[in-house]
Amino acid sequence: MSGRNRLAELRDAAPVILPSLLMCDFGNLEREVRALEEAGVSALHLDVMDGCFVPNFTYGLPIVEALRRLTTLPLDVHLMISRPERYIEAFVRAGADLMTFHAEAVEDPEPILRRIAELGVAAGVALNPATPLEQVDACWDLCDLVLVMSVPAGFGGQSFDPGALDRLRYLRKTLRHDALLEVDGGINETTIGRCAAAGADLLVAGSAIFRHADYGPVVRKLTGLAVSQ
Repeated sequence: MSGRNRLAELRDAAPVILPSLLMCDFGNLEREVRALEEAGVSALHLDVMDGCFVPNFTYGLPIVEALRRLTTLPLDVHLMISRPERYIEAFVRAGADLMTFHAEAVEDPEPILRRIAELGVAAGVALNPATPLEQVDACWDLCDLVLVMSVPAGFGGQSFDPGALDRLRYLRKTLRHDALLEVDGGINETTIGRCAAAGADLLVAGSAIFRHADYGPVVRKLTGLAVSQ
């Protein structure tokens, strides 16, 4: 199934909780994936960091490939890397269904968005809290999704920046009607309802899920809080 079809599935299911595997137990990756599937999640969010664009280093192609072998869930790959255009094809081959890269990491997002779309993957741009939205004004129509960071990219467990809510509201009015709006950073039981009310379709949660032994109840609770908005 193409990334565009996976995007449509998520659009129909929105609002959707996406667990960020940055916080999972990588020593038991298959067990973690099975637990998330049993919890009823609709997709997995993968934070790829290179230690250059952000001051942290996580994982790359081998983990994406391993996850693709383990699950049929859509893989939402968030590239927090320098020169993302060098790696687009490789991550598509590895199994990405949705792919976002940072506006701050490139001079011109347009050709990269077009290339991702040509490869059959849903294309999106991510923006840090301090990045003016106007920086990407010319590219909104090319975005299948936009990822609003409510914390600076680079580390999990940071506190939510409420300024993200105004950015979500603005983008909800600005993006084409079928584009998905994603938010990442500090999403928990306190913040998720406000993000959904502001227009977020995809809500990335890390520690809010993985600090619990049983993922099912917390995923259902977070989903309920988002849906009720």
